[in-house]
Amino acid sequence: MDEFIVNLIDSLGFILQRLNWLSILDLLLVTLVFFVILRMLRDTQAMVLLRGVLLLVVLVSLLSSLAVLPAFSWLVKTTLPALVLAIPVIFAPEIRRGLERLGRAGFLRLNGKPTTEIQTTINAVVSAAIRLSDRRHGALIVIQRSDNLDEFIATGVRLDARVTPELLLQVFYPNTPLHDGAVILSGMQLLAAACVMPLSASGVLAHSPDRQMGLRHRAALGISEVSDAVTVVVSEETGAISVVHGGRMIRRLDQERLLNILMAFFYPLAQNGSNWFERWLGGKPESSKESPK
Repeated sequence: MDEFIVNLIDSLGFILQRLNWLSILDLLLVTLVFFVILRMLRDTQAMVLLRGVLLLVVLVSLLSSLAVLPAFSWLVKTTLPALVLAIPVIFAPEIRRGLERLGRAGFLRLNGKPTTEIQTTINAVVSAAIRLSDRRHGALIVIQRSDNLDEFIATGVRLDARVTPELLLQVFYPNTPLHDGAVILSGMQLLAAACVMPLSASGVLAHSPDRQMGLRHRAALGISEVSDAVTVVVSEETGAISVVHGGRMIRRLDQERLLNILMAFFYPLAQNGSNWFERWLGGKPESSKESPK
């Protein structure tokens, strides 16, 4: 045991002697790459797959290193190139989502909409969401930011109307022709209603302690994974209000918190444009996934 500790200290000393600023930079870059990958895969099904792949690689490496298993070692060496090529296929959705998010991160919006316009729209959304929540009327309100949502607008009914609380209440009144689906807002305009949103396959809702979240919440997560839009969801079963952005959900919001969160997302756009790094990481409001009841 003492000999092992001595050899370990000698090895560490040898490594430290060869360490210079280029080596430190090299280690920091490798650490950054792993941090970025893990940050992109957090709270997704891919994280579970990644754990399985890592455990399999470790197990296979240990078994193939045994000299008493020559046939197994040959099999591993033969199939390893195929496994390496299969990884991009397995993680294709996550890789695509990460590249899309990286592309949006490099886009710096310099000219935001006027503050009064954003404030008016946010006030209308907050007022409508609170009233819809009190009445237990489900709603899905998507607020466009920098990314274009034309492909999703085309799936609904074009309205091009000024956003008001009364209009949102009428759209989401149960059993009306436009209540099933999402509305998409841009500036002070309600562009379309009854829009079809992509459903999330990340598995975030599967780990939720609540089972009342259905297609509306999956659709809200889905549109947040393919764009930088901010979505307000009102649950039809519980009346709970949630905000979704960047694959993260902030739940059980009251009127004051809903207003503050929406202003935190849109006020920087009206003033100085959005910070690319903050947008890529998902924004400050997402640091709290769930508010207390």
